[in-house]
Amino acid sequence: MRERLRGTPVSILWLVGLTVLLLLSMMVGVAIGSADLSLATVVRAIGSSVGIGTSDVIDENIVVQLRLPRVVGAALVGAGLAVCGAVLQTLTGNQLADPYILGMSGGASLGAVVVLSTGLGLGTMAGGSVVSLAAFIGSLGALLLVFGIAVTRGGALLPGRLILAGVAVGQLASALSSALVYFGPHGTAERVMYWSLGSVSGIRWNSLTITAIVTTVTVAAVLAHSRTLDAFAFGERAAASLGTHVARTRWTLYTLVSLCTAVLVALAGIVGFVGLVVPHMVRFLVGPLHYRVLPMTVVAGALVVVWADIIARSVMPDRELPLSLVTSVIGVPAFIYLLRRQRGTE
Repeated sequence: MRERLRGTPVSILWLVGLTVLLLLSMMVGVAIGSADLSLATVVRAIGSSVGIGTSDVIDENIVVQLRLPRVVGAALVGAGLAVCGAVLQTLTGNQLADPYILGMSGGASLGAVVVLSTGLGLGTMAGGSVVSLAAFIGSLGALLLVFGIAVTRGGALLPGRLILAGVAVGQLASALSSALVYFGPHGTAERVMYWSLGSVSGIRWNSLTITAIVTTVTVAAVLAHSRTLDAFAFGERAAASLGTHVARTRWTLYTLVSLCTAVLVALAGIVGFVGLVVPHMVRFLVGPLHYRVLPMTVVAGALVVVWADIIARSVMPDRELPLSLVTSVIGVPAFIYLLRRQRGTE
């Protein structure tokens, strides 16, 4: 208890500071684009959309209908992937775990490849594209297969079996995706590569509702399990000795973070390194206790992807960079730095 209280003011300061920085960064993200706008113009346009003051109709359309949903989507993707990564690293006891460790990226890619190689990917549906729906179904299919392989006769989900099953299913899905691309029509590989590297450019308000609900529910449920996750950090036996229903908790959290990951992949494609690196960065700043780590991880993950999207559409004047390219360029040096700092403390 003394340790929890001693670190609380510092973690609150970090959380408040990062939250303010996130809000300012989202404003910058809305302002920057092919037609740069001032922050005052952005504020007026948002105010006008809710009935406060007036703004130019064109500016309001650019801000509210095009750029704001994109920035909000980037924040949701970052927050969701980061918190899912933090939970999976604790539940599996694997510091290299990320939201895609259960084979969901392979399943999502397979679903997307199926529709892209058959021409169905050009269609749209209410609330999103056919590719997004196929990626979501592929993610869930891979997850169910992993659970079916990994679950024991007693109904438990053991971390080692789960990771191995996730690797196997992911590799199988990747092999099938490669076969479809190889035998598919000309241009399939290019379309698949563009989708698989991640982007938030096509996000609009009608595709954000489900994502916002699922991400919010996941974050709230994970925060409610922060003390339980602290117990899991010391192992399954320690968690059980503290009164935790281990099997039920594992099923609940695995299902929640997997569903959240599937929704985020369907929205933005595969965005790498966020779920792996951000939780480690946050633990480096505020320590291992989850009541500090999880809120910070949500905000820090959102901040990373918002800035990654800003960089992706600002570096080159005539094209956008893939989102995963930017997050990898940011994430790899950060991860190496953390490893070197950790080596210095051992």
